Amino acid sequence: MTAATEQWNLDQRQFWLYGEHPDEPVGFDPDTGMWNVYGYPEALHILGNPKTFSSYTGRLVPEEDRFSEGNLVQMDPPEHSKLRKLVSHAFTPKVVANLEPRISELTHELLDAAGDSGRMELVGDLAYPLPVIVIAELLGVPSSDRHLFKQWVDAMMQQSQEFSLNEPAEQQQRDTQYAMEQMQHLADYIGEHAAERRRQPREDLLTKLVEAEVDGERLSDAEVVNFANVLLIAGHITTTMLLGNTVLCLDAHPDTREAVHADRSKVPAAIEESLRFLSPFAVLGRVTNHETEIGGRTVPVDQMMMVWVAAANRDTRQFTEPDIFDITRDPNSHIAFGRGIHFCIGAPLARLEGRVAMNILLDRFPQLHTDPDHAPQFQPSPYMTGVNTLPLVIGSEG
Repeated sequence: MTAATEQWNLDQRQFWLYGEHPDEPVGFDPDTGMWNVYGYPEALHILGNPKTFSSYTGRLVPEEDRFSEGNLVQMDPPEHSKLRKLVSHAFTPKVVANLEPRISELTHELLDAAGDSGRMELVGDLAYPLPVIVIAELLGVPSSDRHLFKQWVDAMMQQSQEFSLNEPAEQQQRDTQYAMEQMQHLADYIGEHAAERRRQPREDLLTKLVEAEVDGERLSDAEVVNFANVLLIAGHITTTMLLGNTVLCLDAHPDTREAVHADRSKVPAAIEESLRFLSPFAVLGRVTNHETEIGGRTVPVDQMMMVWVAAANRDTRQFTEPDIFDITRDPNSHIAFGRGIHFCIGAPLARLEGRVAMNILLDRFPQLHTDPDHAPQFQPSPYMTGVNTLPLVIGSEG
């Protein structure tokens, strides 16, 4: 994949995308004051042991801490288990399957709106609005406000500088201040809708959060807002990058693309391999609750563990020829959606959105390919792998 990687101009800090592999599966970085975990079995061990490896990274990053209350991503058992149950019913296999007609309808509407110029920009025309509309409709907030969501979320994700615990607290605050300001805008927006639901309940997920009780107590305003924020943000980013990455991978492998076009039963396998090959969320953070040993290294208490799932998905101990894009890989036990109690609750929905959208793209635009005159633009953050823009030549519809 070297030629395609060079053509795409991916972030050099994501060395695994260039066929490079770390010397050790676990190592301490004195420059950042954090531990990096690159190995697959080591990543599985950390993600599967919340008693030793806490998800509450906000205790080491004060700026993040103010958005941790009710934030599923930052929670440990038993509180995590209780809150996760509140929304688990919204993502059951039956509920997700019933969304397929709506996802198909939206995909066609968005592609129709993209026009017939023979070109499209995948992210702006489809990969961003599709999942945002779906999750907004589930929550009960106006999908017509998606330009606001994009403005705030893009600002949060544009942090190209690597985070370091060695920076003085004042510098850390300056580095994250703008992103936190955008998060606050989103929190204020959700808060207004949550307050309205308390006055006038509706049949939507936000109302269910407002009315939900845990151990006989209603969720606080902060818990409702942060809970909904996670669903809205995580509910679209993964699908947006998943779609773009799958199109990129198939474009770089014409024989595989033709095989998928001819046999649509291969679409799910293509999506899973793109998740492994270009994992959207490259890293997950954990904090040690006590001294422990991992990967032959002794790690003290209160250490930040950067679990690079994207690198673990290229571990030669788990995957044969991991730098090859191979949709026949079986089993494909990637961890792009995480593992353990924090396995992405929206994974079934992201997979469904990806499958439906890819099939419709292949149906309508059998000659679809990347625009040779306009290269894709990738997320500038080393913590994510996905396109900001992906210009495509679509030709005539099939």
